[in-house]
Amino acid sequence: MLSLQLTRWGYDVAVAASGQEAVELARAREFDIVLSDWVMPGMSGLDLCRAFRAIPRDSYGYFVLISAKSGKSAVADGLESGADDFLTKPIDAAELQARLHAGERILRMQAELRQRNQDLERLYSALERDLAEARRLQLSLVPEAVVPLPGAEATFLMQPSGHLGGDLVGWFPLAEGRVALFSVDVSGHGVASALMAARIAALLSPHARDQNVAFLEGRPLAAGAVVERLNRLLCADQQGDLYLTMLYVDICLASGSAHIVQAGHPHPVLLSPGHAPRPLGEGGFPVGLVPDAGYEALTLQLRPGDRLVIPSDGITECPGPDGDLGQAGLCTLLQGQGALRGVALRDAILTGLAAYAGSSDFPDDMSAVILDYRGPD
Repeated sequence: MLSLQLTRWGYDVAVAASGQEAVELARAREFDIVLSDWVMPGMSGLDLCRAFRAIPRDSYGYFVLISAKSGKSAVADGLESGADDFLTKPIDAAELQARLHAGERILRMQAELRQRNQDLERLYSALERDLAEARRLQLSLVPEAVVPLPGAEATFLMQPSGHLGGDLVGWFPLAEGRVALFSVDVSGHGVASALMAARIAALLSPHARDQNVAFLEGRPLAAGAVVERLNRLLCADQQGDLYLTMLYVDICLASGSAHIVQAGHPHPVLLSPGHAPRPLGEGGFPVGLVPDAGYEALTLQLRPGDRLVIPSDGITECPGPDGDLGQAGLCTLLQGQGALRGVALRDAILTGLAAYAGSSDFPDDMSAVILDYRGPD
């Protein structure tokens, strides 16, 4: 009678003579709604409900238990077994239809939720692809890992903590035998920081001297004037709250004379043969905050065998069991690397940081510039 009534209401009905037969039907076909007696020969309605829930499905199945039992204990047992609703015998046709409509509403909501989740997964996958491409493009702004220079060699480290980061390292020629090295760290993380870093890369590009802020009318500016000009430019058209720290080095490769401007960036470290690591600089204002900030250059005389390490704050602020690594911790890390140069020194720094942090999955972007100075060839 129940099957006939459901068929008259327009449902496609399948009838099972036992719980086990119902399980076999459910394995072969996904049913939207199951109506099951509580008491049956062999497998009970509770057992059937548990078996039904264990069958892998793409969509949800609504399970209704039919019984003469209506006490709180019976309802609790049914819910614990996975039932969604109950009908008491004798079955009232109007109540049955209302229960079915309630089940259909839940199934529709579940199908809509599943569709929205699938849409979100597709959007997330597309976003992941776009971010991966953006990261690839961002990394293309960074020079080769090792750049040979007359009488020197520059090694670059660039390791974003996520898809996109705000760190930037690079170099460009200023004049014959004279080059600029820079390390930039834009505040924050993510797309906004990465876009700002890309803009800075264009303003310090080795390929467009007429757009590079280090040149005025084709002539290279002094190191302090370069950072001051960049600061005024960013302050004038800054739309958000982003700013950046920076370390800029103007070096004559023939003489080893270097002019260093530190704008809120971690202190560079000088490694000289036979001497302890020596931090340089006094700090300075970040770029993009104070329009009339002045930036004075520190003069350094490099000697053959010297190495200049320019870290980002991802290195000095690397967290460990005793707090951030800090400038002193970086010097301690570098203390035992006296014989290493270039890539070997870069890799040793990363290994030391991973040991300190207990993981190579760093929470911040890692970037650095290492200059090995040999002197005139």
